Amino acid sequence: MVQIDTGRVTLEVEKFGRQEDPALVLIAGLGFQLIDWPEAFCKQLADSGFQVLRFDNRDVGLSEKFDAKGVPDLEKAMAAKAGGRAPELPYSLTDMAEDVIALLDQLGLEKAHMVGMSMGGMIVQLLGGHFPERCLSLTSIMSSSGEASVSVPHPDAMAVLTQAPASQEKSDIVEFGLMVNDTIGSPGFRWNRSALKAHIEACFDRGYCPTGYLRQMGAVFSAGSRRELLKTIPLKTLVIHGKDDRLVPPSAGQDTADHIPGARFELVEGMGHDLSPSLCDHLAALIRPHVMSAG
Repeated sequence: MVQIDTGRVTLEVEKFGRQEDPALVLIAGLGFQLIDWPEAFCKQLADSGFQVLRFDNRDVGLSEKFDAKGVPDLEKAMAAKAGGRAPELPYSLTDMAEDVIALLDQLGLEKAHMVGMSMGGMIVQLLGGHFPERCLSLTSIMSSSGEASVSVPHPDAMAVLTQAPASQEKSDIVEFGLMVNDTIGSPGFRWNRSALKAHIEACFDRGYCPTGYLRQMGAVFSAGSRRELLKTIPLKTLVIHGKDDRLVPPSAGQDTADHIPGARFELVEGMGHDLSPSLCDHLAALIRPHVMSAG
């Protein structure tokens, strides 16, 4: 892993595969770190002939934190959005998409396949709409077009995600993470419980940043619908969604695919809203032929 100063933000990046192979960028979801993309998954894609890059988004893991911008008032931001006013937030999803372009520039990469999960899928959509010349293909996983009417979470998912850990102690953070996964994880691709516990502990030790999570959440909540932008995307696009996703319902993935010309929609039985190792094996099998056929 290496720290890369892009000129706008310093990002922690890890590469797999040969530098001369086409680049494939993995963009993580809300609060997720680069290690949430399993190493075996990255190596599978690299072995298929791609230079795979996984990185920590701004405000998470080992990348630059934006604490100087404070913690957003999410209720105030949502009220502003509902009233048709621009919310005051530290940054937007478009800023995060521009981070990816700055990373490509710093690495001397003209184009890349863009693969994102959840919030990362939203960023992928923005990249395809605003920077199509820098994208070889798009893959949006368990994400949404931002259209509120098709993105209503299951009440159980909403209930657990409006809670908070009992404290900021590591043990309570881990227990909360396990509870969240019990609620929104993939019933057909379950984590081994001890492996999941160890993974949450590793994420905590590596770079737990609750204020960064809130700033990223502000960017997601304020983004609005991307339907009109999606209609302009000229790229080969794969949209993957879990049939059992309780956080971002399948209708959100279908809506995304419906608004991108020629997009292919893959609904996966037993998939919820997580990145368990066994699920990533299945995702790799879907993504590999898509990116290989896109050039």
